Amino acid sequence: MTDTVIDAALSAENAAHRRAMPATRLLDGGMLYADVVLLEQAILAGDHWDVAAERLGEHRLELAECALGSGHAVTARQQFRAAAAAFVFAQMAINSDTDRKRELYDRFGAAVAAAAAVVPSSIRKVELPFAGGSLVGWHVQPTGTPVGTVVVFGGQSGWGATYLRYADALAERGVATILAEGPGQGETRLRHGIYLDVDVADAYGHFVRYATEQAGGPVGVWGNSVGGLFAALTAARTPAVRACCVNGSFAAPRLLPFRTFTEQAAAMLGTTDEAAITANFARLRFDPGKESIRCPLLVLHGGADPLVTMEDQQPFLDGVTGGDVALRVWDDGEHTLYNHADERNDVVADWFADRLSLSEGNTHHAF
Repeated sequence: MTDTVIDAALSAENAAHRRAMPATRLLDGGMLYADVVLLEQAILAGDHWDVAAERLGEHRLELAECALGSGHAVTARQQFRAAAAAFVFAQMAINSDTDRKRELYDRFGAAVAAAAAVVPSSIRKVELPFAGGSLVGWHVQPTGTPVGTVVVFGGQSGWGATYLRYADALAERGVATILAEGPGQGETRLRHGIYLDVDVADAYGHFVRYATEQAGGPVGVWGNSVGGLFAALTAARTPAVRACCVNGSFAAPRLLPFRTFTEQAAAMLGTTDEAAITANFARLRFDPGKESIRCPLLVLHGGADPLVTMEDQQPFLDGVTGGDVALRVWDDGEHTLYNHADERNDVVADWFADRLSLSEGNTHHAF
């Protein structure tokens, strides 16, 4: 069946979820292909998205525990991660901060923690004091001494360990990762009450300082969707940042004519007042006349992105004062390049590994 035929067969709610979370995004976020198929079958049968995805997560947890009991650590870890992916996409169907969303996000975090507990482990949870609460993240270490660390930012609906596949690509190149849940995101928001009305660059700067102190070596930042804006602001205002990647972001964020986008923006700020949301977006704007990125910058763009245009991203390129700046465009690329996930991760991980491994005084690698 074509996408149009499938959407016509779904409830309006499930059709909206499927547009927001297409198969390419589910796979990019770590869901197994078999579960992508089963999820589509379930919503076609009339199940609610969150219920169907949660059921898939529970099944993966059962398989993980069985593998663990049999001494199959690798399989157990993979199944826990598959469970985590199912739970994170279950909670993504709920935009407001309800008890149900918190429960599903807690199950996501518990599944990640279970994967991290399988020996040998390369993942540990991070909680950094901030604004009367905690900034939450996951620190992923490569084998051996890392050449540097990349702090990965999400956007309005995907956060933290949703980006474990990014961390995998970086770890294969000897780079550690902090999968950050910043203000208005994930457990930082849902359990610690920290919203997007704080100094965002300062908040992410806490993750940069943690990476510098705990891992040593240079630190880069990689932001996805509106997280790309946060990455650019952090790079501009945090001298310790040595490289920055922006993937599909607005330099001047604004409310879009989509209910999901508006509801998610409201949840990030903790208010449904559209004037307050618009004012906060204006506060967060990256203005190349006022902000300067002095480190290497890589901007990624998808030509088929329905949300972000190249014009939306041009100010990031205009804000670079150094000579190492690159733009990579996939003409058919979806938002944040879900449909080119493996190639995107290889390109960016190589780019960070090159720049973070440079010694002082060396010239930059060509892109």
